[in-house]
Amino acid sequence: MRTILLLVAAVALAGCAAMRSIDSDVSTYSRWPPERKPATYAFERLPSQQVRPEQQQQLEDAARSAVEAAGFAPAGDPKGADVTVQVGVRVTALDRSPFYDPFWWGPGLHGPYFYGRGGRLFYAPGWYSYGWGSRWDYPTTYAREVALLIRDRKSGEPLYEARASNDGYSPMTETALPAMFEAAMKDFPNSGINPRRVTVEIKPASS
Repeated sequence: MRTILLLVAAVALAGCAAMRSIDSDVSTYSRWPPERKPATYAFERLPSQQVRPEQQQQLEDAARSAVEAAGFAPAGDPKGADVTVQVGVRVTALDRSPFYDPFWWGPGLHGPYFYGRGGRLFYAPGWYSYGWGSRWDYPTTYAREVALLIRDRKSGEPLYEARASNDGYSPMTETALPAMFEAAMKDFPNSGINPRRVTVEIKPASS
């Protein structure tokens, strides 16, 4: 068992170091006029987001490159911006698998199988067809989601809404969030099949 755990840890570290991309499930909803070109923008904060300005600033910084890659430029005066942009992030820690149940098991004698987001197959040793045996604890999984809303500043009309979500065994906020915002804005100003899988290249995580 000790040898197996060491091997699992080594594989996890190697995978983290080699990671070059992140996949997200993206949904977008567009009412952006076809003839309208991206112009200037300013971030807008809800009253609840103004309570922690430093934290909200970090989220806006994570989204900034994705917004500007779509053709927008920061407004010198926020009151004169063409559009406003609201961003939000949610990271939820899940202590155990939603399929933590002996009846959720696949064929064979090697314990339950369950599918994670995106159809990835996981194996959870512990429950066998002949009864309960030695088991490993499920690692903490983090569900990550970013949301972005673009409004016409003068009228307040919502023009573009985008969301991106994924999960993993680490919050990875510094690395994942900019890539997730990029995935959310990748098809701007178009919508598409919701949800759809979008892959964004990222720098490898440092060990």
